[in-house]
Amino acid sequence: MVSRRLAFSASLLATAVSCYTLGVVHSQRTEAGASYDAKLDAIRAEFGKSRRTDDLLPAGTSGQTMGKAEVGITGVSARSRMIAEIKNELQHEMGLTPVTMLRDRRSSFVELYSYDSLGKTNYGTAGYLGGGYFITVKHAVVALKDEDDRQSSRKISSIKIVYQGKEIPAKLIDTGDADQEVHSGDWAIIKTRDLDLPPLRVYSAFAYDFAEPIFRLGNDYSKGIILSTGYVGQHTANGLVTCLTDGHPGVSGGGVLDQRGNLVGIPIGRMQGDYRFSFILPIRAEMLRKLPTYEQAEVVPTGPLAEQ
Repeated sequence: MVSRRLAFSASLLATAVSCYTLGVVHSQRTEAGASYDAKLDAIRAEFGKSRRTDDLLPAGTSGQTMGKAEVGITGVSARSRMIAEIKNELQHEMGLTPVTMLRDRRSSFVELYSYDSLGKTNYGTAGYLGGGYFITVKHAVVALKDEDDRQSSRKISSIKIVYQGKEIPAKLIDTGDADQEVHSGDWAIIKTRDLDLPPLRVYSAFAYDFAEPIFRLGNDYSKGIILSTGYVGQHTANGLVTCLTDGHPGVSGGGVLDQRGNLVGIPIGRMQGDYRFSFILPIRAEMLRKLPTYEQAEVVPTGPLAEQ
């Protein structure tokens, strides 16, 4: 009997302890939940004060780069300078010249025709220097010695250039001392009335470098002004410069341009039997002695990578 009462009492005590423990745990959880809800409500209230939901607008997530107007002026100018410098370096390194500039220079050259006492027509090229003055080769406008090195009885009776599809009379103003073709004195200055042509910029102290690119414009085969490119070769003992560029009939008196478009020489001949091996005559100050004015190049080139 005693043992049953003891077991029953122990059982009641255990049940009471369990109930008390569950009550304590439930109370703590309830208080924790209430505290968490209070904190959450406080956070929501604070956020609502700082930014109303009525002010919120939807927005896409696509990106957008800055427009030209948003980029700083300093950044634009620096980038432009950098691009210009890179293009300039590449042009000089690769021997390139802007096509637009070459097209502009083409209009400064004209077809040249001379008529002699034997009834023959000779053709060549002339470059415009302004004020009606042109530079060309002497052997195109003066009868020099023939192939047998004898003075020919042939005389030049008239000189004309082609301007806007028409022949314009020209007169001889000055010449070099050449008595035969392919000579350092094989140059001449002729004059017409003042024409609406862009004058060439002349650079009369150009230092030719080996393999430097050049541009030749001339009246190839009397078919109009044609552009050809080439490279400088060697200086000759008689003051000429060899170059690798087309030396077709009719290009004599045309222009040899550097990479800046300056007139630095005139083609005057070629190697016998080889149209790719030509001779050019560098421009000298004495060739311009009879000109009242001419456009001198403002920039002094010092090599392929000289700054403009």
